[in-house]
Amino acid sequence: MLVFSFGAVFAADSNSNTGDLKAFKCAAVEFNPQLNERDENINDLYQVVETAAKNGAKLIVTPEMSTTGYYYKNRDAIKPFVDTIPGITTKKFETLAQKYNAYIVIGMAEVDQGTGIYYNSAALVGPKGYMGKYRKTHQWETEAHWAAWGDLGVPVFDTEIGKIAINICMDSAFFESSRIAALKGANILAFPTNSSAQALAALQARAVQNGLYIVSANRSNTENGFHMIGASAVWAPDGSKLAEAKFIPTSAEDVNEPTILYGTIDPAQYNNDGKKRLSERRPELYKDLVLYIGPWDYTKNTTPHDVTAVALQYEPVLGDKNANMAKIGQLIEQSVNEAKNQGKTVDLIVLPELSATGPLSDKGKVQQLAEPMDGSLVAGFKELAKNNQTHIIFGFAEKENDKLYNTAVLIDPKGEVIGKYRKTHLDTADKSWAEKGDKLEVFSTEIGKIGIMIGYDAAFPEVAGVLSVNRADIIAIPSSWNGQYGKKIEANTGMSANKYPENAMCLWDSIAMSAECYTLVANFVGTEQNYQGSSSLYTLDPLYGLDQPLALSQDGEEFLLADFTTIQASWWWNQEYLILQRRPHFYKPLVY
Repeated sequence: MLVFSFGAVFAADSNSNTGDLKAFKCAAVEFNPQLNERDENINDLYQVVETAAKNGAKLIVTPEMSTTGYYYKNRDAIKPFVDTIPGITTKKFETLAQKYNAYIVIGMAEVDQGTGIYYNSAALVGPKGYMGKYRKTHQWETEAHWAAWGDLGVPVFDTEIGKIAINICMDSAFFESSRIAALKGANILAFPTNSSAQALAALQARAVQNGLYIVSANRSNTENGFHMIGASAVWAPDGSKLAEAKFIPTSAEDVNEPTILYGTIDPAQYNNDGKKRLSERRPELYKDLVLYIGPWDYTKNTTPHDVTAVALQYEPVLGDKNANMAKIGQLIEQSVNEAKNQGKTVDLIVLPELSATGPLSDKGKVQQLAEPMDGSLVAGFKELAKNNQTHIIFGFAEKENDKLYNTAVLIDPKGEVIGKYRKTHLDTADKSWAEKGDKLEVFSTEIGKIGIMIGYDAAFPEVAGVLSVNRADIIAIPSSWNGQYGKKIEANTGMSANKYPENAMCLWDSIAMSAECYTLVANFVGTEQNYQGSSSLYTLDPLYGLDQPLALSQDGEEFLLADFTTIQASWWWNQEYLILQRRPHFYKPLVY
């Protein structure tokens, strides 16, 4: 048996959420069951879980389908190996939980005693016995041949170590599952999985978005040709990776013996920035999340477009429109010329938030610099778009009557305004002067449907979710990011066939992956706010080799020139499949 241990157990400060709770050890058990050997698997798993409990783990998470193995052709194939919950399996592990005063999450195949329906489930047992179960909401294709979609929503269980929720594997591809857990008060997300990359890669963003500890337990071997990569992990609510098991790149390196990964959970961190952001959500704007428009959505774009896009990155001269417009004009000229040298035409240019003034926080100054839509600034960008025969998305302080908005405008190659978006989630600087926007919208263009977010919107996954439901092909994010939300990607670099840039940011990547939209981010560098550049293109599936994320430096004035093809209808995973696998009936807690 392999054991990886990280972190020391230490006392946590008391606060209103944790009382006298102290930090405790958790364990992710990488257990590789034998297919069709349920009873033997239960006995072997029991021994590994007991080892973790003896070593002081108070929360122990096992992989998905850990008592049966994963691949079953149909209901008849798995019928001899399913179990009720509660049942034989939970009764056996209850003895361990009681003996060691621990909580154990067991991934297993369930049969509902009353209906005979099968589910891919996970059970939670604790010191007082069986506590409850979760049935996987979003299934992968394989288990859909024998299991029904989960019907319990996302329950949250109140325990002596915190509030625990469970998601399983494919659930992490859908931000809604973990978001609902957070909204229902969860502190910890237990995550049984059988993953080859996709499910694990999403977890850092899910931790950050929701202020959750996440304990993921994966397998580390190969079953019926499907290779699971190990790399079980413990994530902190700020997106820090606290512990990770060995990454197993191919079946040649399979580790069939059990591995236990230990980490530390500190209840003092249950009250964190991610949790606090939940109060800033705008449920009234998210109603489209409960729509199910697939598969016959007649508004979706069905034509792929080859797009050459540019993100501009520069240091703004705060409050000086003329100086900033000169920089912008120069960078646009350079990017268009570079594209011409490569035999390309630029289709889309995205600029940072408040492009011509730089970030603003003084209301008096904003009132001096703000302009209406028919002002000289919008007119100037219309000319730039027309002269360069390209779409441009730029940001400015918009004045309408006596109100001010942080706005982004989309202009077409003819110099016409296609639409505008007013920032709906305001950060501290915005709140000093700006009104909230009241609409999330997707705009139709010659290169596909484009959704727009601005800056801090990226911390709220519902925004990209609404844009995806409305079939955006591209998401543009004018930004002024200095690290105030999100974090560099810390997921194991070996997971992705096409490597991420060193300074890729997890929340921007999550927008592209969770919405299945190519996502273009333009950010500032420099100034006393220490803007961190990293203007980027995030893509649909670098994990399995479809496309390549790109990012600029953290401090250079430069442009990103990127090519991509929208929709990717023939790829194994795309927006169409994402839409078809959504389960909006369970998303209602997100919209009221």
